Amino acid sequence: MEFSAALTNYFIMEYYKDPRWRGKKNFNQKNTVRKRTPERKKGNAGILSPGHFISKASTAQIVSYSSDRLIDELPVDDAIIRNLHKKGYEKPTEIQDKTIEAILNGRNLMGLAQTGTGKTGAFLIPLIHNLLRKDAMRQILVVTPTRELALQIDSEFRSIAHGLRLFSTCLIGGTSVRRDIENLRRPGQIVIGTPGRLNDMVRQGALKMNRFTILVLDEFDRLLDMGFAPDINKLVEGMNNRAQTILFSATEDKSQKAIIGKLMPDAYEVRVRDENVSADNIDQDIITVKEGEKKIDILLKMVRDKSFEKVLVFADTKRGVSRICRDLRKAGITADEIHGDKSQNYRIKALESFKNRKIQVLVATDVAARGLDITNVSHVINFQAPKDMESYIHRIGRTGRAGASGKALTFIN
Repeated sequence: MEFSAALTNYFIMEYYKDPRWRGKKNFNQKNTVRKRTPERKKGNAGILSPGHFISKASTAQIVSYSSDRLIDELPVDDAIIRNLHKKGYEKPTEIQDKTIEAILNGRNLMGLAQTGTGKTGAFLIPLIHNLLRKDAMRQILVVTPTRELALQIDSEFRSIAHGLRLFSTCLIGGTSVRRDIENLRRPGQIVIGTPGRLNDMVRQGALKMNRFTILVLDEFDRLLDMGFAPDINKLVEGMNNRAQTILFSATEDKSQKAIIGKLMPDAYEVRVRDENVSADNIDQDIITVKEGEKKIDILLKMVRDKSFEKVLVFADTKRGVSRICRDLRKAGITADEIHGDKSQNYRIKALESFKNRKIQVLVATDVAARGLDITNVSHVINFQAPKDMESYIHRIGRTGRAGASGKALTFIN
Protein backbone atom coordinates (compact mmCIF):
# COMPACT_ATOMS: atom_id res chain seq x y z
CA MET A 1 0.00 0.00 0.00
CA GLU A 2 1.29 3.52 -0.81
CA PHE A 3 2.68 5.51 2.08
CA SER A 4 0.07 8.25 1.63
CA ALA A 5 -2.75 5.77 2.32
CA ALA A 6 -1.22 4.89 5.67
CA LEU A 7 -0.99 8.53 6.66
CA THR A 8 -4.55 9.28 5.54
CA ASN A 9 -5.87 6.55 7.80
CA TYR A 10 -4.18 8.13 10.82
CA PHE A 11 -5.64 11.56 10.96
CA ILE A 12 -9.03 13.18 10.70
CA MET A 13 -8.01 16.76 11.42
CA GLU A 14 -7.25 19.21 8.62
CA TYR A 15 -3.78 19.66 10.02
CA TYR A 16 -2.84 16.14 9.10
CA LYS A 17 -4.09 16.39 5.52
CA ASP A 18 -0.74 17.97 4.72
CA PRO A 19 1.53 14.89 4.42
CA ARG A 20 4.73 15.70 6.26
CA TRP A 21 6.79 13.33 4.12
CA ARG A 22 6.32 15.07 0.78
CA GLY A 23 9.56 15.86 -0.97
CA LYS A 24 11.40 13.01 0.75
CA LYS A 25 12.00 10.64 -2.11
CA ASN A 26 13.11 7.77 0.10
CA PHE A 27 9.65 7.59 1.65
CA ASN A 28 7.51 7.78 -1.50
CA GLN A 29 7.53 4.05 -2.08
CA LYS A 30 5.82 0.87 -1.03
CA ASN A 31 6.75 -0.21 2.46
CA THR A 32 9.70 -2.58 2.35
CA VAL A 33 11.43 -1.63 5.58
CA ARG A 34 9.78 -3.99 8.04
CA LYS A 35 12.37 -6.72 7.86
CA ARG A 36 15.34 -4.62 6.83
CA THR A 37 18.49 -4.56 8.91
CA PRO A 38 18.50 -1.31 10.92
CA GLU A 39 20.56 1.40 9.23
CA ARG A 40 21.85 4.64 10.62
CA LYS A 41 20.89 7.89 9.01
CA LYS A 42 23.97 9.66 7.61
CA GLY A 43 25.00 12.68 9.60
CA ASN A 44 22.85 11.62 12.53
CA ALA A 45 24.88 8.91 14.19
CA GLY A 46 23.08 6.74 16.69
CA ILE A 47 19.62 7.54 15.34
CA LEU A 48 17.62 5.05 13.30
CA SER A 49 16.60 6.03 9.79
CA PRO A 50 12.99 7.38 9.68
CA GLY A 51 12.15 4.54 7.31
CA HIS A 52 12.17 2.18 10.27
CA PHE A 53 9.17 3.95 11.77
CA ILE A 54 6.95 3.44 8.73
CA SER A 55 4.79 0.37 8.36
CA LYS A 56 1.18 -0.03 7.38
CA ALA A 57 -0.61 -2.53 9.58
CA SER A 58 -1.54 -5.76 7.84
CA THR A 59 -4.10 -7.05 10.30
CA ALA A 60 -6.19 -8.59 7.56
CA GLN A 61 -3.26 -10.73 6.48
CA ILE A 62 -2.44 -12.00 9.97
CA VAL A 63 -3.48 -15.52 10.81
CA SER A 64 -4.03 -15.49 14.56
CA TYR A 65 -2.66 -18.42 16.49
CA SER A 66 -5.36 -20.64 17.92
CA SER A 67 -4.41 -23.46 20.24
CA ASP A 68 -5.86 -26.90 19.65
CA ARG A 69 -6.68 -27.13 23.33
CA LEU A 70 -8.78 -25.11 25.72
CA ILE A 71 -7.61 -23.79 29.07
CA ASP A 72 -9.56 -26.68 30.65
CA GLU A 73 -7.28 -29.14 28.82
CA LEU A 74 -4.00 -27.79 30.16
CA PRO A 75 -2.13 -30.32 32.34
CA VAL A 76 -2.37 -28.19 35.47
CA ASP A 77 -4.32 -28.27 38.71
CA ASP A 78 -8.09 -27.68 38.49
CA ALA A 79 -7.86 -24.81 40.96
CA ILE A 80 -5.50 -23.00 38.59
CA ILE A 81 -7.92 -23.62 35.73
CA ARG A 82 -10.75 -22.06 37.74
CA ASN A 83 -8.66 -18.98 38.45
CA LEU A 84 -7.72 -18.67 34.78
CA HIS A 85 -11.39 -18.79 33.82
CA LYS A 86 -12.08 -15.97 36.29
CA LYS A 87 -9.42 -13.96 34.48
CA GLY A 88 -11.16 -14.56 31.17
CA TYR A 89 -8.76 -17.14 29.72
CA GLU A 90 -10.29 -19.41 27.09
CA LYS A 91 -7.27 -20.77 25.22
CA PRO A 92 -3.54 -20.53 25.90
CA THR A 93 -1.56 -18.10 23.78
CA GLU A 94 1.11 -19.46 21.45
CA ILE A 95 4.02 -18.89 23.83
CA GLN A 96 2.01 -20.47 26.66
CA ASP A 97 0.97 -23.43 24.54
CA LYS A 98 4.50 -24.17 23.37
CA THR A 99 6.33 -23.82 26.70
CA ILE A 100 4.06 -25.25 29.40
CA GLU A 101 5.15 -28.90 29.18
CA ALA A 102 8.84 -28.01 29.12
CA ILE A 103 8.51 -25.88 32.26
CA LEU A 104 6.33 -28.46 33.99
CA ASN A 105 9.06 -31.04 33.33
CA GLY A 106 11.72 -28.84 34.92
CA ARG A 107 13.63 -28.03 31.73
CA ASN A 108 15.73 -24.92 31.24
CA LEU A 109 13.87 -22.75 28.74
CA MET A 110 14.39 -19.66 26.62
CA GLY A 111 11.19 -18.15 25.23
CA LEU A 112 11.12 -15.39 22.64
CA ALA A 113 7.84 -13.68 21.81
CA GLN A 114 6.46 -10.24 21.06
CA THR A 115 5.09 -8.09 23.84
CA GLY A 116 1.48 -8.71 24.79
CA THR A 117 1.57 -12.43 23.98
CA GLY A 118 1.25 -13.80 27.50
CA LYS A 119 4.85 -14.48 28.52
CA THR A 120 4.12 -13.84 32.21
CA GLY A 121 1.37 -16.47 32.27
CA ALA A 122 3.62 -18.80 30.29
CA PHE A 123 6.00 -19.24 33.22
CA LEU A 124 3.65 -18.60 36.14
CA ILE A 125 0.99 -21.17 35.24
CA PRO A 126 3.31 -24.23 35.15
CA LEU A 127 5.45 -23.02 38.06
CA ILE A 128 2.39 -22.58 40.29
CA HIS A 129 1.24 -26.07 39.33
CA ASN A 130 4.61 -27.53 40.29
CA LEU A 131 4.46 -25.76 43.64
CA LEU A 132 1.10 -27.42 44.28
CA ARG A 133 1.90 -30.89 43.00
CA LYS A 134 5.62 -31.39 43.51
CA ASP A 135 7.07 -29.44 46.38
CA ALA A 136 5.56 -26.34 47.95
CA MET A 137 8.90 -25.66 49.64
CA ARG A 138 10.60 -25.03 46.31
CA GLN A 139 11.63 -21.41 46.04
CA ILE A 140 11.35 -19.33 42.89
CA LEU A 141 13.20 -16.08 42.14
CA VAL A 142 11.89 -13.85 39.33
CA VAL A 143 14.20 -11.01 38.24
CA THR A 144 12.84 -8.12 36.15
CA PRO A 145 14.42 -4.90 34.84
CA THR A 146 11.76 -2.47 36.09
CA ARG A 147 9.64 -1.92 39.16
CA GLU A 148 6.45 -1.74 37.12
CA LEU A 149 7.06 -5.13 35.54
CA ALA A 150 7.84 -6.66 38.94
CA LEU A 151 4.57 -5.34 40.35
CA GLN A 152 2.66 -6.61 37.34
CA ILE A 153 4.13 -10.12 37.68
CA ASP A 154 3.33 -10.10 41.39
CA SER A 155 -0.27 -9.12 40.66
CA GLU A 156 -0.54 -11.85 38.01
CA PHE A 157 0.84 -14.45 40.42
CA ARG A 158 -1.66 -13.49 43.10
CA SER A 159 -4.60 -13.80 40.71
CA ILE A 160 -3.53 -17.16 39.24
CA ALA A 161 -2.66 -18.57 42.69
CA HIS A 162 -5.71 -17.11 44.44
CA GLY A 163 -6.93 -19.34 47.26
CA LEU A 164 -4.05 -21.82 46.86
CA ARG A 165 -2.10 -20.78 49.97
CA LEU A 166 0.91 -19.77 47.91
CA PHE A 167 2.55 -16.45 48.72
CA SER A 168 4.81 -13.96 46.99
CA THR A 169 7.08 -11.10 48.00
CA CYS A 170 7.84 -8.20 45.69
CA LEU A 171 11.16 -6.38 46.21
CA ILE A 172 11.65 -3.13 44.32
CA GLY A 173 13.36 0.20 44.82
CA GLY A 174 11.41 3.16 46.09
CA THR A 175 9.73 1.16 48.86
CA SER A 176 10.50 0.66 52.54
CA VAL A 177 13.59 -1.49 53.12
CA ARG A 178 12.40 -2.31 56.63
CA ARG A 179 9.06 -3.53 55.31
CA ASP A 180 10.81 -5.66 52.70
CA ILE A 181 12.92 -7.32 55.39
CA GLU A 182 9.80 -8.01 57.46
CA ASN A 183 8.01 -9.47 54.42
CA LEU A 184 10.90 -11.84 53.75
CA ARG A 185 10.51 -13.29 57.24
CA ARG A 186 7.07 -14.54 56.32
CA PRO A 187 6.64 -17.89 54.58
CA GLY A 188 6.45 -17.67 50.80
CA GLN A 189 7.26 -19.55 47.63
CA ILE A 190 8.18 -16.82 45.14
CA VAL A 191 10.21 -13.62 45.30
CA ILE A 192 9.87 -11.11 42.47
CA GLY A 193 12.16 -8.13 42.22
CA THR A 194 14.58 -5.81 40.51
CA PRO A 195 18.32 -6.57 40.66
CA GLY A 196 19.31 -3.60 42.82
CA ARG A 197 16.84 -4.25 45.64
CA LEU A 198 17.39 -8.03 45.50
CA ASN A 199 21.14 -7.62 45.97
CA ASP A 200 20.51 -5.08 48.73
CA MET A 201 18.47 -7.69 50.58
CA VAL A 202 21.28 -10.24 50.05
CA ARG A 203 23.88 -7.82 51.50
CA GLN A 204 21.69 -7.26 54.54
CA GLY A 205 21.32 -11.00 55.08
CA ALA A 206 17.56 -10.90 54.61
CA LEU A 207 17.59 -12.89 51.37
CA LYS A 208 19.38 -16.25 51.20
CA MET A 209 20.10 -17.17 47.60
CA ASN A 210 20.80 -20.84 48.32
CA ARG A 211 17.11 -21.33 49.16
CA PHE A 212 16.10 -20.74 45.53
CA THR A 213 15.93 -23.66 43.13
CA ILE A 214 14.28 -21.92 40.17
CA LEU A 215 15.42 -18.71 38.48
CA VAL A 216 13.26 -16.71 36.05
CA LEU A 217 14.82 -13.83 34.12
CA ASP A 218 12.10 -11.78 32.47
CA GLU A 219 13.01 -9.28 29.72
CA PHE A 220 16.56 -10.58 29.84
CA ASP A 221 17.90 -8.38 27.05
CA ARG A 222 16.64 -5.29 28.85
CA LEU A 223 18.31 -6.46 32.06
CA LEU A 224 21.62 -6.51 30.21
CA ASP A 225 20.95 -3.25 28.36
CA MET A 226 20.35 -1.51 31.69
CA GLY A 227 23.71 -2.71 33.01
CA PHE A 228 22.40 -5.35 35.41
CA ALA A 229 24.76 -8.13 34.28
CA PRO A 230 27.01 -7.82 37.39
CA ASP A 231 23.96 -7.85 39.69
CA ILE A 232 22.56 -10.93 37.96
CA ASN A 233 25.92 -12.68 38.23
CA LYS A 234 25.98 -12.02 41.98
CA LEU A 235 22.52 -13.48 42.39
CA VAL A 236 23.31 -16.53 40.25
CA GLU A 237 26.58 -17.22 42.10
CA GLY A 238 24.67 -17.61 45.34
CA MET A 239 22.11 -20.05 43.89
CA ASN A 240 23.96 -23.26 44.69
CA ASN A 241 20.78 -25.31 44.44
CA ARG A 242 19.50 -23.93 41.14
CA ALA A 243 17.76 -26.72 39.22
CA GLN A 244 15.85 -24.78 36.56
CA THR A 245 16.38 -21.51 34.70
CA ILE A 246 13.72 -19.82 32.59
CA LEU A 247 14.46 -16.84 30.40
CA PHE A 248 11.87 -14.79 28.53
CA SER A 249 12.26 -11.81 26.25
CA ALA A 250 10.62 -10.00 23.37
CA THR A 251 13.88 -9.41 21.49
CA GLU A 252 17.08 -11.37 21.03
CA ASP A 253 20.60 -9.99 20.72
CA LYS A 254 22.97 -12.44 19.06
CA SER A 255 25.84 -11.10 21.18
CA GLN A 256 24.03 -12.45 24.26
CA LYS A 257 24.01 -16.07 23.11
CA ALA A 258 27.27 -16.89 24.89
CA ILE A 259 25.93 -15.47 28.17
CA ILE A 260 22.68 -17.38 27.82
CA GLY A 261 24.51 -20.60 26.96
CA LYS A 262 26.66 -20.32 30.07
CA LEU A 263 23.68 -19.45 32.24
CA MET A 264 21.53 -22.36 31.11
CA PRO A 265 23.14 -25.03 28.94
CA ASP A 266 20.93 -27.36 26.88
CA ALA A 267 18.01 -24.97 27.10
CA TYR A 268 14.77 -25.74 25.31
CA GLU A 269 14.13 -22.84 22.94
CA VAL A 270 10.75 -21.52 21.81
CA ARG A 271 10.47 -18.74 19.25
CA VAL A 272 7.06 -17.57 18.17
CA ARG A 273 8.55 -15.11 15.71
CA ASP A 274 11.71 -15.09 13.64
CA GLU A 275 13.12 -11.57 13.82
CA ASN A 276 13.32 -8.45 15.97
CA VAL A 277 10.54 -6.79 13.99
CA SER A 278 7.65 -4.63 15.08
CA ALA A 279 4.14 -6.04 15.27
CA ASP A 280 2.23 -6.34 11.99
CA ASN A 281 -1.00 -5.12 13.56
CA ILE A 282 0.40 -1.67 14.42
CA ASP A 283 0.15 1.23 11.96
CA GLN A 284 3.50 3.02 12.11
CA ASP A 285 4.33 6.41 10.64
CA ILE A 286 6.35 9.56 11.12
CA ILE A 287 5.41 13.17 11.74
CA THR A 288 7.99 15.51 10.22
CA VAL A 289 8.51 18.66 12.26
CA LYS A 290 9.08 21.60 9.90
CA GLU A 291 11.53 24.36 10.61
CA GLY A 292 10.06 26.82 13.07
CA GLU A 293 7.44 24.40 14.38
CA LYS A 294 7.30 23.14 17.93
CA LYS A 295 6.67 19.48 18.59
CA ILE A 296 4.55 20.24 21.64
CA ASP A 297 2.15 22.31 19.48
CA ILE A 298 1.81 19.41 17.04
CA LEU A 299 1.28 16.98 19.91
CA LEU A 300 -1.46 19.16 21.36
CA LYS A 301 -3.33 19.24 18.04
CA MET A 302 -3.04 15.47 17.82
CA VAL A 303 -4.34 14.58 21.28
CA ARG A 304 -7.28 16.99 20.92
CA ASP A 305 -8.65 14.74 18.21
CA LYS A 306 -11.26 12.29 19.50
CA SER A 307 -9.47 9.29 17.98
CA PHE A 308 -6.53 9.81 20.36
CA GLU A 309 -8.37 8.25 23.27
CA LYS A 310 -5.58 6.72 25.33
CA VAL A 311 -2.12 7.99 24.42
CA LEU A 312 1.31 6.94 25.68
CA VAL A 313 4.06 9.47 24.89
CA PHE A 314 7.73 8.51 25.19
CA ALA A 315 10.50 11.04 25.78
CA ASP A 316 14.22 10.44 26.28
CA THR A 317 14.83 12.27 29.57
CA LYS A 318 13.12 12.71 32.91
CA ARG A 319 13.19 16.49 32.50
CA GLY A 320 11.70 16.19 29.02
CA VAL A 321 8.88 14.00 30.34
CA SER A 322 8.02 16.53 33.06
CA ARG A 323 8.09 19.42 30.59
CA ILE A 324 5.75 17.67 28.14
CA CYS A 325 3.37 16.69 30.94
CA ARG A 326 3.34 20.25 32.28
CA ASP A 327 2.60 21.72 28.84
CA LEU A 328 -0.22 19.24 28.24
CA ARG A 329 -1.83 20.08 31.56
CA LYS A 330 -1.55 23.81 30.90
CA ALA A 331 -3.43 23.23 27.65
CA GLY A 332 -6.23 21.43 29.48
CA ILE A 333 -5.25 17.86 28.60
CA THR A 334 -5.51 15.31 31.41
CA ALA A 335 -2.00 13.89 31.71
CA ASP A 336 0.48 12.41 34.13
CA GLU A 337 4.09 11.23 34.05
CA ILE A 338 6.30 8.36 35.17
CA HIS A 339 10.09 8.25 35.30
CA GLY A 340 12.90 7.27 37.63
CA ASP A 341 12.67 10.38 39.84
CA LYS A 342 9.05 9.73 40.75
CA SER A 343 8.31 7.69 43.87
CA GLN A 344 6.97 4.20 43.42
CA ASN A 345 3.62 5.14 44.90
CA TYR A 346 3.34 8.06 42.48
CA ARG A 347 4.18 5.84 39.51
CA ILE A 348 1.62 3.23 40.57
CA LYS A 349 -1.11 5.87 40.92
CA ALA A 350 -0.25 7.41 37.53
CA LEU A 351 -0.42 4.01 35.83
CA GLU A 352 -3.73 3.20 37.47
CA SER A 353 -5.17 6.54 36.37
CA PHE A 354 -4.07 5.81 32.81
CA LYS A 355 -5.42 2.26 32.86
CA ASN A 356 -8.78 3.46 34.21
CA ARG A 357 -8.99 6.34 31.70
CA LYS A 358 -8.91 9.01 34.38
CA ILE A 359 -6.21 10.65 32.28
CA GLN A 360 -5.90 10.72 28.50
CA VAL A 361 -2.11 10.92 28.16
CA LEU A 362 0.70 9.24 30.05
CA VAL A 363 4.19 10.63 29.39
CA ALA A 364 7.10 8.38 30.26
CA THR A 365 10.72 7.49 29.77
CA ASP A 366 11.61 3.98 28.63
CA VAL A 367 10.73 2.78 32.14
CA ALA A 368 7.26 2.16 30.64
CA ALA A 369 8.51 0.52 27.45
CA ARG A 370 8.77 -2.99 28.86
CA GLY A 371 6.34 -5.39 30.39
CA LEU A 372 3.46 -3.06 31.16
CA ASP A 373 0.19 -4.64 30.09
CA ILE A 374 -2.14 -1.70 29.54
CA THR A 375 -5.17 -2.50 27.42
CA ASN A 376 -6.63 -0.35 24.64
CA VAL A 377 -3.78 2.13 24.23
CA SER A 378 -4.92 3.88 21.04
CA HIS A 379 -1.61 5.57 20.20
CA VAL A 380 2.06 5.43 21.11
CA ILE A 381 3.92 8.64 20.24
CA ASN A 382 7.71 8.88 20.23
CA PHE A 383 8.43 12.51 21.04
CA GLN A 384 12.03 11.71 20.18
CA ALA A 385 13.06 8.88 17.89
CA PRO A 386 14.49 5.90 19.83
CA LYS A 387 18.16 5.17 19.27
CA ASP A 388 17.83 1.47 18.48
CA MET A 389 15.31 -0.94 17.03
CA GLU A 390 14.86 -2.92 20.26
CA SER A 391 13.74 0.20 22.13
CA TYR A 392 11.39 1.09 19.29
CA ILE A 393 9.81 -2.38 19.27
CA HIS A 394 9.18 -2.29 23.01
CA ARG A 395 7.82 1.24 22.98
CA ILE A 396 5.25 0.64 20.27
CA GLY A 397 4.45 -2.75 21.79
CA ARG A 398 2.37 -0.90 24.41
CA THR A 399 -0.32 -0.55 21.72
CA GLY A 400 -1.82 -3.24 19.52
CA ARG A 401 -1.59 -5.79 22.30
CA ALA A 402 -3.02 -9.31 22.21
CA GLY A 403 -3.95 -9.07 18.55
CA ALA A 404 -5.71 -5.70 18.74
CA SER A 405 -4.81 -2.94 16.31
CA GLY A 406 -2.74 0.06 17.31
CA LYS A 407 -1.02 3.17 16.00
CA ALA A 408 2.52 4.41 16.57
CA LEU A 409 3.85 7.78 15.49
CA THR A 410 7.39 9.11 15.68
CA PHE A 411 8.42 12.78 15.50
CA ILE A 412 11.25 13.43 13.06
CA ASN A 413 13.03 16.77 12.83
